[in-house]
Amino acid sequence: MGMKHVAPVGVLLAATTFLGAPAHAGSLVAPSGAKPGGAKNEPVGGARLGGRGVIAPTGVKAPPKTAAQSYVVADAETGEVLAAKNAHGRYLPASTLKALTALTLIPKLDKDRKITPSRRAVNEEGSAVGLVPKPLYTVEDLFKALMLVSGNDCAMALAEANGGLATTLADMNAEAKRLQAYDTVAKTPSGLDKPGQSSSAYDLTLIARAGLANADFRRYISTKTDKFPAPKGYYEIGNHNRLLWSYKGMIGVKNGWTSKALGSFVGAAKRNGHTVIVSIMRHDGSFWGDVASLLDWGFATRGKAIPVGHLVDPIPDPPPLPTASPATPTPAPIAVSDPAGTTRGEESVPPGLYVLGAGLLGGAIWLAYGLRRRFR
Repeated sequence: MGMKHVAPVGVLLAATTFLGAPAHAGSLVAPSGAKPGGAKNEPVGGARLGGRGVIAPTGVKAPPKTAAQSYVVADAETGEVLAAKNAHGRYLPASTLKALTALTLIPKLDKDRKITPSRRAVNEEGSAVGLVPKPLYTVEDLFKALMLVSGNDCAMALAEANGGLATTLADMNAEAKRLQAYDTVAKTPSGLDKPGQSSSAYDLTLIARAGLANADFRRYISTKTDKFPAPKGYYEIGNHNRLLWSYKGMIGVKNGWTSKALGSFVGAAKRNGHTVIVSIMRHDGSFWGDVASLLDWGFATRGKAIPVGHLVDPIPDPPPLPTASPATPTPAPIAVSDPAGTTRGEESVPPGLYVLGAGLLGGAIWLAYGLRRRFR
């Protein structure tokens, strides 16, 4: 009995079933117990940043004391963390969360787009710029008021312009994960206190550092005063960041306060071509002097001490999937005319083969018949 040939398609199917689907080389599944952004059981940014007390370098003057329960001092260019206290302590961020709101939404919204705030946005509680439900504002106007006067009404209006509150919160939390700001959970776009919302001094530093790389973000946070549209003309608004008016080289970022969060601040200043970022959380008094002292210490210490940790880089975007090349079309059979005038495809069996096969079969029968008679 002759051997049957397996069709090529069958071979491919069998091979696929046997081998299974290929694994994705870019899998982000971490081993059990590992924390994203660091080695197993190591805090993001380095092992020393897991401590609750003050973490400072040796061989240099100690950082100044502060009433803040948590802080980070970092070099924005190198990413070196120069000193910290309870860097990953999770606290209510208050309006410092607006830095994440701005960083998330600036790339998504056309700054020249006209916005008509909803009644919900206009009536948002807490600090506000005083929106009215009329098409008076551009997205850029709202971003300026968000970062200058901490407008909660602007935060809601921007969230609605981005497709709604749920969409914006999902985008903010995705951006936090991209930055490896894993202590941060956004429950509001404004930073108003809400159960489950959190951030850390380390995360606020990551967010500020990423924001400084965006030209529009830098422009909004460094603006001292601006004109804001009103039903009858405009009125002036001024930046709530006091250090913009008093600290040499202050770039700005964002301050915040609520009765539950207490005082919080994240800010950046530049001197002699170098930028230092300071973040503080849960300060129970006026924190401006403490922040200025920490900035001074950071400028005096950078480049002279071994860092206590580092600011991690954002997770890179996944590489684009390879573009499938278009399938090569199967050439149509070439029509060939035989001498009899009939048309056949190139894969048809030529008539000569039939004649040859018949001759061979007849010869075999005749040989078998002759051998049979001989043996008899």
